[in-house]
Amino acid sequence: MAHPFKVGDHVSWNSEAGHVSGRITKVHVRDFDWHGYTRHCSEDDPQYEIKSDETDHVAVHKGGALKKKKS
Repeated sequence: MAHPFKVGDHVSWNSEAGHVSGRITKVHVRDFDWHGYTRHCSEDDPQYEIKSDETDHVAVHKGGALKKKKS
């Protein structure tokens, strides 16, 4: 199945600190451990690993939380 986002896409999302943007570094399609918690995902509902543009922070979000930024 085609995913709405792919590695390298520039995206933004809303966090507790406000709007954040970054680049997708990995697409997860199977459950995985993240900081001691199991993140649930599948081919139909992937999760995306994103490295922030501003910091070294890496976040994981489902596609519904992301918006593709224009180049």
